[in-house]
Amino acid sequence: MTRTLGRSGIEVRPLAFGGNVFGWTADAPTSYRLLDAFVDAGFNFIDTADAYSFWIPGNKGGESETIIGDWLAQRPGMRAKVVIGTKLGVEITPGEKGTSRAYMMTAVERSLKRLKTDYIDLYWSHRDDEETPMEETLSSFAELIKAGKVRTIGASNFSAGRLSQALKVSADNGLPRYEALQNEYNLYTRADFEAELQGLCRREEIANVPFFGLASGFLTGKYRTEKDLEGSARAYRVKDMLNPRGLAILAALDAVGAAHGATPAQIALAWLAAKDAIPIASATSLDQLKDLMAFVDIKLTAEDVAGLDAASA
Repeated sequence: MTRTLGRSGIEVRPLAFGGNVFGWTADAPTSYRLLDAFVDAGFNFIDTADAYSFWIPGNKGGESETIIGDWLAQRPGMRAKVVIGTKLGVEITPGEKGTSRAYMMTAVERSLKRLKTDYIDLYWSHRDDEETPMEETLSSFAELIKAGKVRTIGASNFSAGRLSQALKVSADNGLPRYEALQNEYNLYTRADFEAELQGLCRREEIANVPFFGLASGFLTGKYRTEKDLEGSARAYRVKDMLNPRGLAILAALDAVGAAHGATPAQIALAWLAAKDAIPIASATSLDQLKDLMAFVDIKLTAEDVAGLDAASA
């Protein structure tokens, strides 16, 4: 089973490997093993960003791209087998951010060098840059596409209004349009995306590639008490989900999982797939990755989806 990134014609398997862990909670050798297993299982979509993972003491950004680039360089022929999405726009170096033409032309070269490739399949605006005219940003993307350095583009962390505006600018000026959206969306966090963005993506045939598909690990079911958070790198995000609604969602995941012989994580990802999404998920061990990839074989019934919807409403 494959999915197409908007109208771009680029086909991906229905799960993206979240490269935010590379150079953070997964060192280079571990990352290589995970990527090998991911591709060996038939998957091809890798998501990263130039900013990953500058927030870690000792890191400066670009660590994830560098690991992916080194992995590609050590495996002749691998580049043609994978679809790589990376992002620009987050401030890593003071004063360098956004999607102005000047910064984009610098940022793309840095990412290409780290990734050890001459093209990026999907280049994301990591944040909506309201200080730069959309015409400038989209015209710059057009230059990169014409030069063969980028195949298609996506928007991340955009509101429905700004994404609609960008689509109009593209249509009115004959410029490339955003073919994918990457915003937060999962069983726990639904309201913002479902309010307007979900309908917009469906109408405009924009691929929905949500981040935090497992709600920073909460939807795996491994965090059910405050004690479970001890030692977790993402405890700061998960602790607020340990409430009656969150526990009701976990109970619903358990129930549906029992009916399918599946884990909560697999059901959470299968729910996203049922909502026409291509989820992004990260893993730091082969066992975790194997568990996540198995979701593609799960076919939720309408009743399953309705029960999960009700629990997470």
